Amino acid sequence: HDLFNTFPQQFSSTEASQSDTMWQLHIPLSGYSTLTGLACVVSGESENLEKLIKKSLLDTFKQTDEDFLKKASSQKPAWKDGSTATCALVVDDTVYVANLGDSRAVLCRMDLSEGQTKPITLSLSKEHNPTMYEERMRIQRAGGTVRYKGRVLGVLEVSRSIGDGQYKRCGVISTPDLRRCQLTRNDRFMILACDGLFKVFSADEAVKFVLNILQEGDSGLDSACQQLASEAVKRGCADNVTVILVSISFSR
Repeated sequence: HDLFNTFPQQFSSTEASQSDTMWQLHIPLSGYSTLTGLACVVSGESENLEKLIKKSLLDTFKQTDEDFLKKASSQKPAWKDGSTATCALVVDDTVYVANLGDSRAVLCRMDLSEGQTKPITLSLSKEHNPTMYEERMRIQRAGGTVRYKGRVLGVLEVSRSIGDGQYKRCGVISTPDLRRCQLTRNDRFMILACDGLFKVFSADEAVKFVLNILQEGDSGLDSACQQLASEAVKRGCADNVTVILVSISFSR
């Protein structure tokens, strides 16, 4: 089982810059040893396994948010920072994606039909924008408002996040959207990235950019990941740019 996650925002009380130190928050998957044992000994009960995985991801996001808010409130002055998050858990040939905020996860799958090979971009996550009907209704029911370019209280661009304590009373929550996808031998890689990348790249453009670098044969995923992030900056993105590339391969 492999776990990949990214926290694109910086957890610090200083102004964000490329030189600042990011406070690393690791997601300890609740009940991971139980999950591993269940996967090994329970055959044919995939429904139980899936329920356990989803509960573990939901509990982990909740605990991470609570731990950060506790740490933030103990500082002087208190931290007001927050972050979106995207997490991908690969179990055998299935990937489970937990996402909150406007970070995204996409999959590159090769279409081998009609005598040609072409990439298809599959979305593995759902963005949480305050202007979305369900998100806006929850915020308004909690006494918050969505205004000024669709922001919570005219400030926060996302309706779900880790941290952002001052907005939790206004309907901003830390519950992720959960999705699953069956992986195939035609899948090449996943991109997990924050909105800084997708402000200057469409999902299709990002996938093709990485694929072109890999097909040249001289560069691996590390180089492709760095080039993708650097290109986003070159295209004028002034936001944080966090990118993770995950290679997908099947044993023979």
